[in-house]
Amino acid sequence: MPASKGRNLVSLFRARAKTTLKSATTKTSPAGDTTLKQFVSSLDPSSPTLSTTFISKSLSKCSAKFPKPKPSVPELSGQWAIPGLTNEAPLSSEDSTQPLSQEIRYILSGSSLDPQETKNENSTESVLDIPWIPDISRKDSPTGQKGVSRERKSKWVFKSGQVNRFNLLVKMCADRLGTDVTLEVFGKLGRETGVKEYNALIGICIKNARNSDDEEVAMEQISRAFQLFKSMRGQGFQLKEETYAPLLIYLIDMGMIEEFHFFCGVVKDENPSSLSKLGYYEMLLWIRVNNEEKIEELCDYIATQDNVDDNSVQENYLLALCESDRNANFRRLMEIIDITKVQSMDLVASIFKALGRHLLESFMERFLLAFKNCEDGTEKISTLIFCYAAHIPNLAVEEVVSKFKSLHAQYEVAPSSMSYEKLISYCCDSLKVHIALDIVDQMCKTGLTISTGTLNSILNASEGSFEFNLYIGAYELLNNLKELNLPRTVSMYNAIMAGFFREKNIVGGFSVLKQMENADVKPDSQTFSYLISHCDSEERINKYYEEMQCVGVQVTKQVVMALINAYASIGQFEKAKQVLADKGVSTRGLTECKSALVSALASHGQISDALQIYKEIKDAECDLEPKAIISLIEHTQSEGEISRLFKLLKELHDQDYWVDGCCRVLLYCVRNKHTSSAIDLLKQLDEKLCNDELALGIIVDEVFSIVADTDDTHLDVCLNLLRAIKDELGLSPSRKCLDFLLSACVNAKDLQSSLFIWRQYEIAGLPYNVVSYLRMYQALLASGAHRSAKDMLSKIPKDDRDVRSIIQACQLAFKHTIAEAKPKTKRKKKGIGM
Repeated sequence: MPASKGRNLVSLFRARAKTTLKSATTKTSPAGDTTLKQFVSSLDPSSPTLSTTFISKSLSKCSAKFPKPKPSVPELSGQWAIPGLTNEAPLSSEDSTQPLSQEIRYILSGSSLDPQETKNENSTESVLDIPWIPDISRKDSPTGQKGVSRERKSKWVFKSGQVNRFNLLVKMCADRLGTDVTLEVFGKLGRETGVKEYNALIGICIKNARNSDDEEVAMEQISRAFQLFKSMRGQGFQLKEETYAPLLIYLIDMGMIEEFHFFCGVVKDENPSSLSKLGYYEMLLWIRVNNEEKIEELCDYIATQDNVDDNSVQENYLLALCESDRNANFRRLMEIIDITKVQSMDLVASIFKALGRHLLESFMERFLLAFKNCEDGTEKISTLIFCYAAHIPNLAVEEVVSKFKSLHAQYEVAPSSMSYEKLISYCCDSLKVHIALDIVDQMCKTGLTISTGTLNSILNASEGSFEFNLYIGAYELLNNLKELNLPRTVSMYNAIMAGFFREKNIVGGFSVLKQMENADVKPDSQTFSYLISHCDSEERINKYYEEMQCVGVQVTKQVVMALINAYASIGQFEKAKQVLADKGVSTRGLTECKSALVSALASHGQISDALQIYKEIKDAECDLEPKAIISLIEHTQSEGEISRLFKLLKELHDQDYWVDGCCRVLLYCVRNKHTSSAIDLLKQLDEKLCNDELALGIIVDEVFSIVADTDDTHLDVCLNLLRAIKDELGLSPSRKCLDFLLSACVNAKDLQSSLFIWRQYEIAGLPYNVVSYLRMYQALLASGAHRSAKDMLSKIPKDDRDVRSIIQACQLAFKHTIAEAKPKTKRKKKGIGM
């Protein structure tokens, strides 16, 4: 690529920019006597289970068939006993024909697997007993697992992009139905349940265990995850890392050593090839529990590179160490390691990241020289330089780029296309678009190819930085893509359009469509959603909707919601409501579109209509989208709505949305003097935030800020809240909170409250500063306590000009009270003839 073309490319992009951007192994025995409780009790935390001794001995058996252990173990008396888990014999072929839907249902509901008990249940009356997909017997399938796989593909197909949707579906059901019911429902998939489904179900169990403060509840959830492992085995699925990793990470985070070793044994027996990877998690465990002896033992094992067969285990130990903050252990290994013998390039990259993080530049230099002297090492150097430079702490983006360049010059290596793109992505993550463009310029000069993904990342960073003056030049960049043999995509133009609209440059946003026409890029539904939602008249809405139909773009959920918002913004509320009937919204997206209508009506003052549609949604036994609930809470501010607001708040199941909604209801309670309700909400917030004093303090400050500029009617509510925060929640008020309350005392002209709040600074251990002195001086003047105000004035440093200005403004604002306070002096009468 000619250098002139490269320079032209970037210069056109930045031509008009004026500013720089800111930056399971077994089956339950009939007696149930060999439980995990018994198994775990036999494990000695100090034993070398899965340690170097354990793994090194196991490595010699990897090529042989792993026997199924049948140990006889004593009873567990430890505190971390998991109920219901057993170490049992392999499943027989007859057992494998047991209906999986029944098995999963009982595994996850915590019920008995006794068939006699199942006979007595009235489950046939439940809609859940209607199978979603007919059961497929393994013995009826001529090719066993292959037959099941083909059938699964024909009925329950998941592409890679759909995994997140399934996980979201599971999460939504768990939030709304509860874990047990959700898992029973998905158990109805019968033998069609695959690895993705199992992983999602196991993920729910682990999430519930993490969120529970009850040890027994957490252990029950882990027991269910284990039972799912067993069910997977019965279906012929292998326990891969994507399945067992979340559970092991949970056990590591909880410091549950015995349980960790038990589950590792399960994984090892079912998937012998996972043995080396389990070493990674073992090292994480010992680092988490800070077991120095075990860490040293594993580091010694890493240092012995005489057995080639052990390299994968050693490398996984080292990988975990690289991700930790144990500088001394890491440095010791770097002294003896031969970097050229490390087989995994991912591990080498992690080593260089750790070198940067620990500021071990001498080791970095030694390793780069070693690679440079290798036949195939030169091509790795550029990427490794980036890994090192990008992870040096406390470096600005400009300094990282400078380090990247200087190291390439020092070792006389040209930056590779991959390392350049990683550096561009790094700059874009920090919204440093101009620096990213400099790198693009350098790539063009050296003839390296720029990928479409790289250009998209630059456009997205420009949008995210709110510096949309780059977009005018972006047009020219897109026009030059044809010369670079790179396609111009509709997503690029949509990003530009979104940027203009977000910047309130409506004309610029609408002009993007013309640019797309000139570039022969067809708009999509997202394009027309942006256009329609920013129309300021009915004629313009109709124009773009008709144009969308002419070019053959289908009406999507986003288009319907754009029409609703557009009509509501111009006051055409009846037409906004009519959109749902006219556009033929599918049942699947109807609730979301109705939620958008509720939000649009509420935000434009049509609360009664919004509540009516909300009632229709509830009558249809559907749930309103969280954003729409927040909008209803925000705009339902008239008196007498406290019960409705609490009802809406209960419908928010996601914690982030619930906290948002709770804060809004809390502000409503303060404004409308519902003191007891406000205190109750503060207690709920404290519990929901897991006693996070910092987060709760920010919310409390926001609550008190609303009374700073109001009249005295809200002061009593806030004083009661202050007492509740101290006495019932055990929290100390922040300086900002007390400052806001002093400001409220000024408006209320309340001397006693001012003195009470003034004492709270000292009680909370907050030293008085200039701001607090000024606020108290103002409060004393407002309440007429002029002698005290004069004393307070003497304590305020007056060497700052702004402070003097504030004092003068206070005296001017309350001059009438100062005048009234001055004593009147009597004049002596002059005697006549004196």
